[in-house]
Amino acid sequence: MTTTTIVTPSPLPTRAEDVPAAFAERFNSGDADAVRELYEDRAAFVPESGEAVHGSTAISTANAPFLALGLPISVRPRQVHVAGDIALLVVDWEIEGKIRSTATDVARRGADGYWRYVIDSPFGAAPASALQ
Repeated sequence: MTTTTIVTPSPLPTRAEDVPAAFAERFNSGDADAVRELYEDRAAFVPESGEAVHGSTAISTANAPFLALGLPISVRPRQVHVAGDIALLVVDWEIEGKIRSTATDVARRGADGYWRYVIDSPFGAAPASALQ
C-alpha cells in the first residue's frame, strides 16, 4: 500500500523578502495552484523569449514546464528593495542540475497584507544557463 503525503504550503508571505522562499516552497510542493496563489490576478510573467504573458491561466501554462521537471528549485535573493507596498526582487535561482538564471521581479503588498508577484521575469537579469 502506497501512502501519499500532502504538504500544505505556508501562508502567503507578509514580508517582501520572503516572496522568493515562498515561491520555492510552493514550487517544490509540485502544487501548481499553490504557485498560482503567489501572483496577482493581472500579473505578468516574462519567459525567456521576452514576450510577457498575463493572467493566472497564462502564467500557470508558462510555469508548467518548470514544474513538470519534478525537480526542486533553490533561490538566493541577491537584492530586495522595498518602496512602500512595492518591491524589486533580484533573485538567483536554480532548478536542480537543469537550469539556472537570475530573476528580476516586482511584488506588491495587497490590501490583505500579503505580497504577490506583479511581474515575474525569471530570466530578467541574466540569460538562462543550462547546466551540463
